[in-house]
Amino acid sequence: MQQTGLVAFQGERGAYSHEACVQAFPDLDVLPCDSFQAAIDAVRMGDAAFAMLPVENSTYGRVADIHQLLPESGLHIVGEAFVRVRIALLGVPGGTLDAVTEAVSHPVLLGQCRAFLKRHDIKGVTGVDTAGAARAIAERGEPTVAALASEFAGSIYGLETFASDIEDSDHNTTRFLAMSNKPNEPERCGNTMTSFIFKVKNIPAVLFKSLGGFATNGVNMVKLESYMLDGSFTATQFYAEIQGDPRDENVAQAFKELDHYIESFKILGVYPTAKQR
Repeated sequence: MQQTGLVAFQGERGAYSHEACVQAFPDLDVLPCDSFQAAIDAVRMGDAAFAMLPVENSTYGRVADIHQLLPESGLHIVGEAFVRVRIALLGVPGGTLDAVTEAVSHPVLLGQCRAFLKRHDIKGVTGVDTAGAARAIAERGEPTVAALASEFAGSIYGLETFASDIEDSDHNTTRFLAMSNKPNEPERCGNTMTSFIFKVKNIPAVLFKSLGGFATNGVNMVKLESYMLDGSFTATQFYAEIQGDPRDENVAQAFKELDHYIESFKILGVYPTAKQR
């Protein structure tokens, strides 16, 4: 995989998406963007080599905006990364946990730390995002107000960690997809993921029939999600992920059988399976 250029992500430096960039591309600098679409456009326009996009969270499910953008992005999935969402209470240097009366963060993180906030009688205050909250707290310099974010964000904005791993759930993990203008061809090592979209024909039991080839050929499908098309409430397009490579004989045969029941088909990416999977 190409290892030059920038990695675009939505958010500010110190966001969990920034952590995913560092994990997947430790030698590359990052390009913070205002939106997911802006991160995608940065790659399409050549301003960045990769876009790092969150697609699902173990606690809150899929990131709906991304799943709508993926099929039409024009980019190729070239990798995946998993970031464990570890939440810390961050404050200005010299402050203490006992002095904190308010904690600012994205509402999702506030909801993930209810027990801790209640135990310490700290009021949760909604902010735009986690890294933005850390930056704002550093700029305010008030010892009574802290941020809920990652220790990574704290290190960027010069904050101290008053408490770490304060989330209610210890399995909270976000999965990210790395995307590029050019497709990836990973080595055939037996640990490969393939993501694709397909539109089924309008015939009875078509989804059941279209998936049969994956079962009979021993291909493990790990994700299947439906999409609305053109405002219709009839879900006819699907996003799927399988463990395997289109060059594998069983995968090729499964795709051949799928072809009998679909109107369109597009591979979005073939990429190495992350070690954390």
